[in-house]
Amino acid sequence: MNVIYLGKGRTSAAGLNYLLGKNFNVVVVVAPDKDELSKFACKNKINVISDNELYERINKQQKYNNIDLIISFGFWKRIKASLIKLPKIGCINFHPAPLPEFRGMGGVYNFAIYENIKVWGVSAHFVDETFDTGALIKVSKFSIKPENETAFSLRQKSHKALLKLFKEVIDLVSKDGALPRLPQGHGRYISKKDFEILRKVGTTDTLADIERKIRAFWCPPHNGAYIELQGKEFTLINDKILEDISRKYITVERRT
Repeated sequence: MNVIYLGKGRTSAAGLNYLLGKNFNVVVVVAPDKDELSKFACKNKINVISDNELYERINKQQKYNNIDLIISFGFWKRIKASLIKLPKIGCINFHPAPLPEFRGMGGVYNFAIYENIKVWGVSAHFVDETFDTGALIKVSKFSIKPENETAFSLRQKSHKALLKLFKEVIDLVSKDGALPRLPQGHGRYISKKDFEILRKVGTTDTLADIERKIRAFWCPPHNGAYIELQGKEFTLINDKILEDISRKYITVERRT
């Protein structure tokens, strides 16, 4: 089965490794330079290109006339129609949140924690020309305790669950040569604007609101929940996060 693979990061590299172990023919990988995915692809002698180069080749009909599947796993850009229509089976994406409740790349973890969501999940779906609205393949859900989570910890759990879901979907398409399609129905999209509005701590926020925002946006090295003073942002941190950091730092120091 011939595949075009788009993504970035360690979890995406692990997905590519699984594909190769299942004897999929990965024709080309789209990933950032010096990323863990691009490094892994190069190590396995797979050509790595930019998405602009891929679209240019498709538009000129130079290559990729026999593609079965396009996989987006950690890819952060909107996928264009020319690529969506290319494969025989379909163009699929692995989304680190439950669909259709949490569409959008930025803010899904943050809103889950801030809104005290107790059942989280990850999704596999077909790609259409808008973000995260294509037919569902499978949604895998699991319980969380939002009062104990940060955006960083929830992202780690989601990536682990997403890799497991990835393997399940790949096993299914490898066996059947097809995938289920379930309409999503009405959903919710979290935009960059929504993210930025929630991230700011204002004078009317209660202490409980502030504590939730701190946890909801704690995801180093990204800027967290903040207050603005003299036109400048200052990221906030609480005692619990400081204790966790100190504990890990002291453990590392003792080992060294």
